[in-house]
Amino acid sequence: MPSLFRPSFLFLALGVPGLAAGAPVPSAQTQACLACHGPMVTQAITEQWQGSAHARKGVGCYECHQAAKDSPTGFDHHGFHISVLVSPKDCGRCHAKETQEFEASHHAKAGDILGSLDNVLGEVIEGVPAANSGCIQCHGSRVKPLPGGKFDAATWPNTGIGRINPDGSRGSCSACHSRHSFSAAIAREPENCGKCHLGPDHPQAEIYAESKHGIAYRANIGKMNLNSKHWVLGKDYSAAPTCATCHMGATPDLPATHDVGTRISWTLRPEVSQKLDHWQAKRADMQKVCSVCHASDWVKNQYTQYDAVVDLYDNKFAIPAKAIMAKLYAAKKLTPTPFDEKIEWTYFEMWHHQGRRARMGAAMMGPDYTQWHGFYEVAKTFYMDFLPEAEALLPGVTADARKMDDHQWLKGLSKAERQKIKAFYQQRYGNQGNQGK
Repeated sequence: MPSLFRPSFLFLALGVPGLAAGAPVPSAQTQACLACHGPMVTQAITEQWQGSAHARKGVGCYECHQAAKDSPTGFDHHGFHISVLVSPKDCGRCHAKETQEFEASHHAKAGDILGSLDNVLGEVIEGVPAANSGCIQCHGSRVKPLPGGKFDAATWPNTGIGRINPDGSRGSCSACHSRHSFSAAIAREPENCGKCHLGPDHPQAEIYAESKHGIAYRANIGKMNLNSKHWVLGKDYSAAPTCATCHMGATPDLPATHDVGTRISWTLRPEVSQKLDHWQAKRADMQKVCSVCHASDWVKNQYTQYDAVVDLYDNKFAIPAKAIMAKLYAAKKLTPTPFDEKIEWTYFEMWHHQGRRARMGAAMMGPDYTQWHGFYEVAKTFYMDFLPEAEALLPGVTADARKMDDHQWLKGLSKAERQKIKAFYQQRYGNQGNQGK
């Protein structure tokens, strides 16, 4: 280690331009970093850091980037041993509670997609470069270090939420707390979550934007007090909730958490929805958040509607479809290779895209995603594509599903039922109700 006060850095000891008045003078090691990175290299990074809470506390470049001599990502850099990659284990030196909560979360396991059906679709069927620049930029890569502090370009740069780091830790704090400001305000904004939680299979960002919550947030963003140190709902702000409010934020009765799953009672990711372990306690915590703004009956009834949607999707579509696929595989009408038959694509899109949209729309009060982007698409695919494709492969395989009460309409509506529909449209729309025949 070089002398901490080499002459070329002495001028910085009197203060660092750009730092807030009264901020601690950075360590000599950080001053050495700033001597180059401030005026000559990556100036924007320096400016971001100067406005950060880290800078106000005297935490600088070296405090985060220092590396042990045996670090797999460490290298010598102008007399210092540092690492470009900063992992949750590094952040945990100061933020132990947040790191422990994150490590217990589903976010920390997002890199497990590397062995999933989704990843087969991305890496094998679409292609590795597509997966590297797509899937793993959200889920996280398995970072591969190379000698001299370099990294395999296929695995880095990456700020995926479940990134698997060379030091054994999982995650990337900068996935949400964008470097180098590491702003809590940025992490509290819904757009921050929208980097990953959007699109055809998990459109939470779009659902939120159309919901009353999203509308209220956008209209009242100036009242959200996003830079508050504690950011307690009902005390520091009350205009609207964001993603962070409901899933992570503090209320008068709940502490903030970095485990985003502690308030989620259903998992809507798989083919058939599942209640999570300890779901009653998790739901009770989420309802505490809801109750800061809503009356108890409102909260209870919202969950009743939500559960009804999940049960409808599972029992009417997901469970029968999954049983049909199992019969097709058992009868060897489908090969073990995924996605090499049309019905496998049909089934995948029905549960992985359309079914998720329907359930997530109900969870987040986005009616258009529940209906037109959700159940309409599910029903159209199930009746017009999935059932006929299954029957073509194995006649009779859909018989049990067709016998269910939910699917009796396929036999045709009775004259009385048709007249009822026609009368409704004529009463509501006048002569435009002629479509009811």
